[in-house]
Parts: sequence; structure tokens; C-alpha cells
Amino acid sequence: MIDLHPVRAFLEPRHLELGEGLGRYAASEFAEHAHRDDDDLARRYAREICASLGRGGWLKAVARQDFRACSVTRETLAFYSPLADAMFALQALGSTPIALAGDERQRRLWLDRAIRGRAVAAFAMSEPEAGSDVAAMRTTAVRDGNEYVLNGIKTFISNAGIADFYLLFAVTDPGEGVAGISAFLLPADTKGFRFVRPLVMADPHPLGEIALEDCRLPAEARVGGEGEGYKLGLATLDRLRPTVGAAACGMAGRALHEALHHALSRRQFGRALADFQITQEKVGRMGTDLTAARLLVYRAAWERDGGADRTDLEAAMAKSFATEIAQGVVDDAVQILGGRGVLADHPVDRLYRSVRALRIYEGATEIQRLIIARHLLDAARGESDL
Repeated sequence: MIDLHPVRAFLEPRHLELGEGLGRYAASEFAEHAHRDDDDLARRYAREICASLGRGGWLKAVARQDFRACSVTRETLAFYSPLADAMFALQALGSTPIALAGDERQRRLWLDRAIRGRAVAAFAMSEPEAGSDVAAMRTTAVRDGNEYVLNGIKTFISNAGIADFYLLFAVTDPGEGVAGISAFLLPADTKGFRFVRPLVMADPHPLGEIALEDCRLPAEARVGGEGEGYKLGLATLDRLRPTVGAAACGMAGRALHEALHHALSRRQFGRALADFQITQEKVGRMGTDLTAARLLVYRAAWERDGGADRTDLEAAMAKSFATEIAQGVVDDAVQILGGRGVLADHPVDRLYRSVRALRIYEGATEIQRLIIARHLLDAARGESDL
């Protein structure tokens, strides 16, 4: 179970209670899914996990937009099962735009079902030629009376093929750049929608490519105003970005846990591995780095929950630092475990494959550092003008 004591300054009693309750639940419900390395099995278990999260009430923090609760949830789930963490994250990603800009009907029809785990959500922004460069988006939504006609391809879409609905972004005004992008709710049974193929990852979870061929959606399927999709997507990612860091901390915490127990029990040259200074140096650095990352993550979530107008700087720092640090902690854990650390059925091997993707999705490390640099440079320019 994760220890929230080091970050308690940013939390309220309900968050501490959440961590304790979810820790017990995750240990009993999701441990058996933690090491599923088959893509087909991961797809099957993904729906079961989503339903379980809904039944347990663990998705309610998404509807409340309580990002400290979301961070506690992701750190806890990632400690026990990266797949369970992924399913929580994807429900949050596909549901948050509805929570932010959806009308009453959209909330009733999709948000409520997603929070109860009765509908699997997906967030469909990435395309073959539009990853970090959202302005390169080619999927179009052309207005035709009271409908939109959508055409295009989306790739690297998590929950592709198992989602009940897609929060999908498309260009409604090609001449306006990102200001011409709108967001839509697309049910998976929409005529012309097609799941093209799965994309199998090193750490399996539902990922794939989808195609839209003259998909007709009613105008009321649009989420927010026309041309507001890009801002809505950014607002969603800005709010959820610290939770990616929280997941990284959960994985790093589990890796440290495994490394510590191995170091105490493994004997080499007549003494415990933990007695060697080189092991102690690694462990000391791992623990310090992890604590620093957690403080950045929960500070960012605390700022957002406190009503700060903008938290993109804090979110970028939390996401980039925590995911990079987690990669290092997991790698050190592999070194401490030696050969055991690369056995396919060992938790640390799974973590090694799971943690890598966190440095890419929802804003690659390099993009986050550009955001940080812009803030620092703008502040310095402001000081120069005084």
C-alpha cells in the first residue's frame, strides 16, 4: 500500500481515506491482472476492470474534477496493476471533456455511464501525421444541415476497438488552424465508423487505429462550441497531466518496494545485498527522487483543485520530472534484482515496459520542457521590462 504521509500537506482527510480504501481494493481485485502480457487478454480484462472501477465508485473523482483524488487513485492503481491504472486514466481522459463542456443530455447519456463503468470511453485526437503537432490534424467534420459528416483516420487511440464512445476531435474550419478544431461524441455503433486494427505495445493495453468514412453525427453530438475543440483538449490534458506523473510514482514506488525486499533477502559473498554500499547508494537516490517527484505531482494537483486559473507550468513540471525519474528508479530496480529483474513474469520487468510509455503520451517530455522554458523566459522578459 502506498504511503501518502510524505505528501499529506497537499491532501485532505478524504484523500488519505481514499488511498487506504483503494489500496485494499486494488490488492484484492486487480493483482491477478497485473502481469497480463497477451494483447487479447488485456483487451478482455480491460472491460472487466472498467466495470469494477465503476462498481467500486473509484471513478467518481473524475466527475467531481477532484484531481488530488485522481492522482491518489492513479498512484495506487499503478502500484498494483498498470492495466488498472490505464483503464482509470482512459475513462478520465474520455470523460473530462464532457465534465468540462458537455450539456445536460451528454452528461446523462455518456458521463454518468462512464463513471459507473457501464460505458468504456476513448479520447481520439492523435493521427498518423498529427501527434504533438495538433495543427496537422486532417480528420474533417463538414456541416450538412443539422448534421456533421466526419472522415479521417485516428491512430494510437487507447481503448480503440473496445470503447463504447469516442471523444473525437476533427477540423470544422480548415482555414483557422487549431481554432478550427471541434470536439464530438461519437458512439462506437455509428454507421461508417470502423476499428481498423490493434496496435500491440510492449506492455499490452487496448490501443489501435480507427477510421471514419462519412460518419454522420447530429449537431448535438458536438461538445462545446464549434472551433473550441483544441482549447477543450488542452484543458483536459492540462488537468490530467499531473495524474500521469502520479501513475509514474506508483510504478516507481512498486519498483522500489520490490528492490528493497530483494536487497534484504538476497545474499551474495556471505552478506545481504542491502549491506553493500553500492546498493545503499542506489536505494538512497531512488527514494529521494521518488519523494521529490511525488511532491511536484501533488502540488500541481493541489493548485488545480484550489482553483488556479492556469496550471500548465506546474503540470508540465510534474509530468516531465515524475516520468523521467520513474524510468530511472525502475531501471535501478532491475539492476538491483539482476537476472530476476528481466524475467518476463517478474513485476519489475513488467514495470520496465509499462513506465516507458508515460514519457510520451499526453505530452512528451520534450514538449513539457518547452512549456516550462516559455514560462521561465516570459517571466525573465517581464523582469527586464521593469
